Amino acid sequence: MKQQGKRHELMGEILISKGIITREQLNEALAHKDLKSGETGLLGRVLVRLGFCTEEDIARTVAERVGVPFISLEGYPIDTAAMVTISAEGARKYRALPIGFSADKLVVAMEKPGDILVLDDLRILTGYNIKPVMATDSELEAAINNYSQSSAGVEHSFEEEAVENKEESVEASSDVGADRPAVQLANMILAQAVSAKASDVHIEVYEKSLRVRFRIDGVLHDVMAPPKKMHGALVSRLKIMSNINIAERRIPQDGRMTVKIEDKTIDVRVASLPASFGERLTLRMLERTSRTITLEDLGVAPDILKKYREMINLPYGFIPVTGPTGSGKSTTLYASLAEVDRVVKNVITVEDPVEYRMEGINQIQINPKAGLTFASGLRSILRSDPDVVMVGEIRDHETASIAIESALTGHMVFTTLHTNDTAGAITRLTEMGVEPYLTASSVVGIMAQRLLRRLCTQCMETYTITRSMAEKIADFPLQPGEEEIKLRRARSGGCIRCGNTGYSGRFGVYEFLEVTEEIQKLTLNRSTAREIKQMAVSQGMITLRQDGLAKARQGLTSIEEVLRVIV
Repeated sequence: MKQQGKRHELMGEILISKGIITREQLNEALAHKDLKSGETGLLGRVLVRLGFCTEEDIARTVAERVGVPFISLEGYPIDTAAMVTISAEGARKYRALPIGFSADKLVVAMEKPGDILVLDDLRILTGYNIKPVMATDSELEAAINNYSQSSAGVEHSFEEEAVENKEESVEASSDVGADRPAVQLANMILAQAVSAKASDVHIEVYEKSLRVRFRIDGVLHDVMAPPKKMHGALVSRLKIMSNINIAERRIPQDGRMTVKIEDKTIDVRVASLPASFGERLTLRMLERTSRTITLEDLGVAPDILKKYREMINLPYGFIPVTGPTGSGKSTTLYASLAEVDRVVKNVITVEDPVEYRMEGINQIQINPKAGLTFASGLRSILRSDPDVVMVGEIRDHETASIAIESALTGHMVFTTLHTNDTAGAITRLTEMGVEPYLTASSVVGIMAQRLLRRLCTQCMETYTITRSMAEKIADFPLQPGEEEIKLRRARSGGCIRCGNTGYSGRFGVYEFLEVTEEIQKLTLNRSTAREIKQMAVSQGMITLRQDGLAKARQGLTSIEEVLRVIV
């Protein structure tokens, strides 16, 4: 008790010398009944409870007395790779949370940074030399609770498909399952990716480092840099979860898993790729949703939507949706299928993979190893009396020919193509070997699209440009007599709500080409994509750029974002 009294006196004297409390306040706190319980470290809590000082005052004083830095965990970029070096149970037991790396040391926020026994236990438990730092009790408690919730919030279930060397995978699973940091790091990466609404996760290894990046709203962001020594265990854990052979590291492999995080069911497609310094993994995150996506949800402009709806409700025809990878083509196709009367029409899809499951639609997953390709699947579909067919992607001449012929024989066919705009889809089909007369007869309309980042509503800025400045931007929509135009842009540095990017979420911009008689003639004459586009624009087609700039004028996005995405 004498030693405890000395500690209390020392703490009190430091606070008095700093002018934080008075001697009378110290004496009142020392005489407080709660201090007689025999627990150490209670003086600070009593002083805070009595309102004589703040939690931060106490934490800074303790840090100074012990000789360690003080840090505030509020807004601190905690490194997930450091955090998972101990379990959530260990963090609660020792009242300590690893938050990062400094040189070869593990930085640990602690309630009692001067406790040598705890420091020794942490060094043995984590395998790192410890650099202790001081944090306030409430911030530390909140951080440990968040860690406990996120590390426990991932439920994993294997896909039904069997894998080669399954016995070996099961055996390895038990080994890796015992490697707690790798298991927890994998869970934390998946949980953070879902929380950040990331579409892809990249795990990349280099000569001296390991890096994890998330693609959020179409842009890659560095998220964490775990120690390189965790690479092998992390990759093995994720490969086991996705039923990939962990013994094979020399060739690319693909797998998939399903995880449940925060009541959300996520399908994860995993691709491994052997690189110079070890395997890299790419995880595509696809959330299962029971809510039907509509064309209005996608943000299709009313003029474009009216024409597109007329086309998709025709009894037969060929409608490709074009754009680069990740531009939302599949989502548009599903929204289009949602418009089809699935009671009176037989709707069948062939996809790789089946990204969204829809009620009332027969969806086929291709399996090249078993001989089920887009072409063979499409042939089989046509023998099943379909009214509407959706082909996930046109990749070759055979699939293109069958799809075009299907449209000519009384079926409505939806598909995707990788071209930059609508006019390019016509020339791409010709390049694939489809005769122009077949293309001209079957294609009724083409949709092209891109995804633009939406400005964060909490931190976007309004600014004004002059008419002369606007005229320098090609296709910028100007009103007669308009001399000043108000626009919005992302604030530099953003805010905490948008992850300091200035943007939050994405929406689509669209271009719809209706195949008229003039377009059919140009197709038959093998005209260039430029000539076809010029004809479509002269007939009133709204281009991707025009749609994007119109939405920038509405304040949904910035001019910079439109020019970044659309050439």
